[in-house]
Amino acid sequence: MRREPAWRIFAAEYNDTALEIKGTGEKVPSYVVTPLGSKVNRVFITGVLTDVESVVEGGEYLRAHVSDPTGVFTIYSGQYQQEATAKLQSIEPPAFVGVVGKVRTYVPEEGTLYVSLRPELIREVSAEARDRWIIETCLQTKHRMGAVTEAMKMSQPNVYDLRKLGYSRELSEGIVAALKKYGSVDVNKYATLIRESLQFIVPGAAEKFEEIKLEESLEAKEQRKETKKEPKKQKKQKKEEPKSDEASEDPETVVMNTIKEVEGEDGAPWDSIVETCKKKGLDENTIEEALNSLMDKGFIYEPMLGTLKTT
Repeated sequence: MRREPAWRIFAAEYNDTALEIKGTGEKVPSYVVTPLGSKVNRVFITGVLTDVESVVEGGEYLRAHVSDPTGVFTIYSGQYQQEATAKLQSIEPPAFVGVVGKVRTYVPEEGTLYVSLRPELIREVSAEARDRWIIETCLQTKHRMGAVTEAMKMSQPNVYDLRKLGYSRELSEGIVAALKKYGSVDVNKYATLIRESLQFIVPGAAEKFEEIKLEESLEAKEQRKETKKEPKKQKKQKKEEPKSDEASEDPETVVMNTIKEVEGEDGAPWDSIVETCKKKGLDENTIEEALNSLMDKGFIYEPMLGTLKTT
């Protein structure tokens, strides 16, 4: 059975969850589905560990809280998560931490669902790592917002049409389930969360983020115009400046092959993957997008922070 991908998700979106899909049969995973269609079994979060307390005497069962710019994750760790529990006991709050964990749900009564996390791995991280996680999570949230918006335009949202638009199967299935449960989704609410999260890192970052996206959009439009106007000229340019075989491959294929090349017993260091892919002609943004997509599809996962492994 393949390992479930670890979603990057803000606390506000995660805590808005009101839908659980229970797995049936032995070792069949269960999921929660957020309003933006994240079909989540595992998550990777980074934030500030604000407190750790013992739920029972003896300190064998702990409750902790990790805050990000949008809200707070609740974490429960006990005797079956010995390494994570020991790590929580050793960290002095407040501290920046990265957590890979599985979803945990509590249903006190029908129609009420509370979500928390059961940690698989906890590490102290730097402020820079926290900021990088915020940016990556903003990008992934924006991607889901776009997918939900497209789905809400459809008379009958379905996985097939979303897949044709380029969205992953996991996200497409999640969005269809989300719209059935939540109805129309307030995408603007999550757009505000993105702006506030970026503003949290650096004042003015939100505006810069939107400027970059606008510039990319305008540049893409100009490129499409040029393609229509001068198709012959572009063909000549391709002959004059041929790309290497590796650079002309699908970025995900290049990145996946690179991971397999540098992967050791403990996995492949993130930095090594990026540097090797750059030598093969990929830029950093393309590499990041390919890595995130491969994780979303379940082809790779993070056994520990900063390390990737194939499934």
